[in-house]
Amino acid sequence: MKRAISLDAFRGYAIVMMVLSGTIASNVLPAWMYHAQVGPRTGYNFDPTLYGITWVDLVFPFFLFALGAAIPFSIGGKLDKGERIGKVIGDCVLRGLRLTFFAIFIQHMYPWATSSPQDTDSWLLSIGAFILMFPMFMRIPMQLPAWVKILIEVLGYAVGVVLLFSVDYNDGRSFDLACSDIIILVLANMAFWGSIVYLFTRHNPWLRIGILPFLLALFLGSSTEHSWQQAVVNFSPVPWLYHFNFLKYLFVVIPGTIAGEYLKEWIGNRTQQDREQSRNSRLTLPILLISVGIVIVNLYGLYTRQILLNLFLTVLLLSVLGYLLRNIEGDGRCWRKLWVAGAYLLMLGLFFEAYEGGIRKDYATYSYYFVSSGLAFLSLLAFSIIGDVYTAEKGLKPLVMAGKNPMIAYVGVNLVVNPLLNLTGLMEYVNLLNENAWLGFLRGILLTSVVVAMTMFFSKLKWFWRT
Repeated sequence: MKRAISLDAFRGYAIVMMVLSGTIASNVLPAWMYHAQVGPRTGYNFDPTLYGITWVDLVFPFFLFALGAAIPFSIGGKLDKGERIGKVIGDCVLRGLRLTFFAIFIQHMYPWATSSPQDTDSWLLSIGAFILMFPMFMRIPMQLPAWVKILIEVLGYAVGVVLLFSVDYNDGRSFDLACSDIIILVLANMAFWGSIVYLFTRHNPWLRIGILPFLLALFLGSSTEHSWQQAVVNFSPVPWLYHFNFLKYLFVVIPGTIAGEYLKEWIGNRTQQDREQSRNSRLTLPILLISVGIVIVNLYGLYTRQILLNLFLTVLLLSVLGYLLRNIEGDGRCWRKLWVAGAYLLMLGLFFEAYEGGIRKDYATYSYYFVSSGLAFLSLLAFSIIGDVYTAEKGLKPLVMAGKNPMIAYVGVNLVVNPLLNLTGLMEYVNLLNENAWLGFLRGILLTSVVVAMTMFFSKLKWFWRT
């Protein structure tokens, strides 16, 4: 099956920005370089009464959107090959459990989990845990019998389990299933539920979309004491694995599956003539710039709380973009679909903006889900032009290769780069970059670049983690 460069690059952008947001210096950068509810405006303490979003707040929903967009390629591809639904469901369950184990394992292996202050043993343990995850999760590129690959994986998990129960944790704690990386745990739930929803609505996308109003009704009804909706939302038979509240992110993942279907149809039917027509069109560059411009305008307008100005500019730019896309054939048919869905969700989010006080990531509002999904559609449109029309392969290569191996990038800083810097004594020089905003940003760029280079190295070797 053909790969969409745009989707790999979009996923790579999300994971690279996630790494960058976690490696820039704390407390020295402008407020818009952090989560909107945590920054200079709040004394770097969490304050849910502040509203607005920053680029950092878009990173996680963009990654979830990319997860949803990949489902028609992965699950749909298996069904296209004639795999039985029962086997596909089993694969979905296995993937969810694998990601859940990943979330639990890394949270227990981070250096700060095993030592405070961190020491040589904790840093070596983190690096060892990173190496151990290759037999656990790697798609072994060598030609080996299936039973050998399964044996290697089982042995990897067995060693990992022994490690979890034998390590001495910080503050005298013991292994705890409830101690997990919340981002990966949400990802595990969305990988499972998003796949199941797609599997049973594959031929009826309207039914898939129709699930969302019922989900919305459940959450809104759960605020009423003693309602059956509240009982459903609060019910969690295995709290370390599942919370109904995680399903709110289906408001991002399900639209992502729609985008994935658009891309899959486009890539499958695309001709060289379509590519040349788009590349030579005078409208392609303005479409790209306006798509990016809408994202920038909303980040600025919503963060600075210039709500009316933001609404006016958004309507204006969406209208101009729709006008430019109205008669474009070939690639334009896919872009038009992305624009329609993105414009609808973005406007829906802006109409919801005043509800719950205003848009914010934490605690997440419905406006946040709809706005981030709408902006994800428009960002994917932009990446489709950059990657699949202008074929900026060299410029996008770091993002594409990181997008193919995102979990290595996700853990790279805390399990490998920071421990190595501490072991070699280089961390004290890196910490000198915490003095001011420019150096603090440079710190993030340097650490992120090292992680991306490491991820590219493993991707070139075809050592991909199956997550």
